[in-house]
Amino acid sequence: MQISSRFTLAVHIFACIDTFQNEYKVTSDFIAGSTNVNPVIIRKILLQLKAAGLVQVARGTGGTTITRPLSEITFLDIYRAVECVEENQLFHFHENPNPKCPVGRNIHNVLDDKLKRVQEAMEKELKSITLEDVKEDLGKYIQE
Repeated sequence: MQISSRFTLAVHIFACIDTFQNEYKVTSDFIAGSTNVNPVIIRKILLQLKAAGLVQVARGTGGTTITRPLSEITFLDIYRAVECVEENQLFHFHENPNPKCPVGRNIHNVLDDKLKRVQEAMEKELKSITLEDVKEDLGKYIQE
């Protein structure tokens, strides 16, 4: 299992908006230039972030803005906005284990709690990292 690139792209998008918002209109085309990703994909991610209330997008060449302070947006907020996790379940369980097999009959009982603990640990860590952390770290690398 691997989290899709939508998550890292979304973080990159926020970094671009924050870094360049005072100098440029940060549009999907502008962000595509930084990410090297098709603007259509950037627009789809922006729509997801907008639906989650994390950004505002002005149509056309109006640009994109962040809706709240970076210190108030966590990696978990971004993850939930852009990852397609069904019913808030990180792990998708195979549909029909064989009830006649002793393993198939009991695998849910064995794994469900463990997988829930793994998901909770991951979400706790994602919640502890904010976009402000990204901004601070990025500032160490950007020479102005």
